[in-house]
This record gives sequence, structure tokens and C-alpha cells, in this order.
Amino acid sequence: MTHRHDRSLTVGALARVEGEGAMYVRVRDSQVEEVRLNIYEPPRFFEAFLRGRAHTEPPDITARICGICPVAYQTSACQAVEAACGVTLDGRLNELRRLLYCGEWIESHALHVYLLHAPDFLGYPGAVEMARDHRDLVQRGLRLKKAGNALMETIGGRSIHPVNVRVGGFFRVPAPGELAPLAEPLRRALDDALATVAWAAEFDFPDFTHDHEHLALSADRYPIERGVLQSSAGRSFPADAFERHITEEQVPHSTALHARFTDGGGRYLTGPMARYSLNHDRLSPLALEAAEQAGLGAECRNPFQSILVRAVEIVYAIDEALRLIDSYEPPGKPSVPVPPREGTGHGVSEAPRGVLFHRYALDGNGLITSARIVPPTSQNQNAIEDDLARFVGGRLHLDDDSLARQCEQAIRNYDPCISCSTHFLDLTVERT
Repeated sequence: MTHRHDRSLTVGALARVEGEGAMYVRVRDSQVEEVRLNIYEPPRFFEAFLRGRAHTEPPDITARICGICPVAYQTSACQAVEAACGVTLDGRLNELRRLLYCGEWIESHALHVYLLHAPDFLGYPGAVEMARDHRDLVQRGLRLKKAGNALMETIGGRSIHPVNVRVGGFFRVPAPGELAPLAEPLRRALDDALATVAWAAEFDFPDFTHDHEHLALSADRYPIERGVLQSSAGRSFPADAFERHITEEQVPHSTALHARFTDGGGRYLTGPMARYSLNHDRLSPLALEAAEQAGLGAECRNPFQSILVRAVEIVYAIDEALRLIDSYEPPGKPSVPVPPREGTGHGVSEAPRGVLFHRYALDGNGLITSARIVPPTSQNQNAIEDDLARFVGGRLHLDDDSLARQCEQAIRNYDPCISCSTHFLDLTVERT
């Protein structure tokens, strides 16, 4: 055991997160003095790539930001461009967009629950080691991911970086006969999803809660592809007011910007816990029953239980996908015209990891003059570091190796997508 009053704890590379990051903790006089989630992954230049490109190109370009949640980037990008051009998707095209997004929620949540996060609760360094003793569990997770991938392939053209999404809708829409065969595998996946909730409910969750303000979309149904931004403190604003309420700041130790409320409200948290806490009453009856049986109340503020919330959202996404397939009627046309015009548009949707905001300014020819993308991880950075400081403060009796392992698990609670969040930093050179 280590009982020093002054300690420095460094994890050079975080395991089982998407992207490259590290953690640094400094303790002085038995008090946590500094916590840094160091994101050192090389900067991403997507916002710069977009300048000068046609207004039809963001869905294909931004999908490449993340191989796990490309539909989220495509959806927010399409909404922003459509808004700039004065077009709003509704009806059958929007339902098809929501169905595609359900596929992404299923595959992304299944990947995180089974391959990235569950090993922490079962005492394994990774999914490969876990599979040696629990092959059936890993196979169940892979079946769930496969069900989500099948939706993305059928509607999006492929499961990674879908090619069938376009501004205004799709290049082609599936016939009912193409979607119908997906229903039976999804019904089997629903059994796996319900079993996942029951399984995750048995995990030993540390007694730890946060008081961050929650931020998520809100709509007339559980939010996925659209909605109005709402917070647990009573804030409510549309996508085009995002930049008036939220600002990003550069910090020295990270290529990810840190977001906060502009009015002094400070840090906030987005993602599954925020979505659930603000919208749990909009879950389908089956998903709501699964949540109640798992012991989740009307709100979740224990980050370690985020794995349980993700499991409930898998149930919802499969249930919703089955409903959408059952009621599916092909749109009259695969897309609506989105003629270029000068203007600025904003789009926001609920990526598996939380609120994803896009803003594009177009000139009269439809060329992009500026772009801004705010992913969930950069919004959660402040909250993650605050939680880590309090988490470490209650576990200073642990030796360094044990403390480092528990801190890594605490970070994985948020499923940070480090690659998505990196930006090019402003550079200032002082010469004398």
C-alpha cells in the first residue's frame, strides 16, 4: 500500500477507449491538486477540410470522423445543411433516418457494453481474456452488434461510413421486402438485449454520484435524430442557439476543447445518463420495464451505472427499429431537393455518446465558408476531470497500480471518443 501524502499518478495510454489519451493525477498533502485527461491524439482537420466544399459533401466527409458512430455525424451534418438551405425533413424520410440511427445505437452500445466496459466489472484486462471464460457473453454482444450492423448495411449501404446518406434524404430507399427480413433477427436480438440489462444489473457498482447539469435533446419521443436541447437545470434552446449557450475553450494539456455554459453555469454532462434522466418517461413500455426491473429510477447519476443505461437504450433502439420496420412505407422519393443558398444552418442529434452539434455557413453558390463541429467527448471533458478528482480523493489509500486501474474504469464510464474530439489548436509564437 502507498500512503504518501504527495503522489503523482500517470497513465501513459488509456486502454479500451476510441483514440489516444492519457491521465495525470497529482496529490499534495493528501489532497487532489490536479487531474488532467490528456488527449494527445494528433489534431483532426475536418472543419478546415470542409471549407470551400460543396454543401452536398459534409455527410460523406464527416462520416469519416468516426468509424463507430458515422451516422451521427451524417445526421447532424445533413440537418445543418438542410437548415441553411431552408429545408426540413419530415414524414417517411425522417423515419428512415431514425431507423438507420437505431442501427448505430445498437452496434455502438453493444460494442461498448461487452468489449470495452464489461471486462472492468468482471475483473479482466480486456474482452479477449474475458472471452476465454465467458465465450457465451462475448458472442451475445457480437450478435447484438451484428443486428445493428445489418440495419446500417441495408439502409446505409454499409455498416462503416455509410454511402447511401445524402443531404435531403438518401440516394435510394429500401423496398419493404428488403427491411422485412431484418425483423426476425431483431426480435432475437431483443431477447439478447433484455438479457444484457438483467446481466448488467448484477454488477457491483461503486457508490459514487455526480452533480453535473445534464444536457440532452428532448422530443415527443425518446430523442435520437432530432429535438430541442434541454438541461436538468431547466434550460431549453434549439440547435441554432447552441453557440449562444455553450462555448469551447482550449486547454494546454489536450487537443480536445473543453465546453461549458456561457452564463457561468460551468460544466455539464451529455450522453446516455443525461438522455435517460431527462427522457426516461419517453422510453417504450418494454425498455421502461427493463429499466425498472434493473433498479434504475427516474434519474441516473452514478457514472458506473452508465453501462446499465446503455443496455436499456439497446432494448429501446431494437424495439423502436421493429416498430419502424413494421410501419414502413417507402417514401415517394428517396430525397427532397436542397438547392444551395447563402445562409447558416445548425444541426444536432444524439450520438450514442451524447449531443453532437454541427454548424455550417454557406455562400450563394452553396460552398461552405465555415464549419464547426462539437462532439460529445469535448463537452464531457470538464465533467470527467471533476469526477476523477473526487473519485481519486476517496481512494488515496490504494496503491498506485490499483488506483490507476480504477481511474481507467472511471474514464471508460463515459465511453470517450477521443478521435472524434480532437481539434487543431491555435498556435501562438512569441519571438524576441
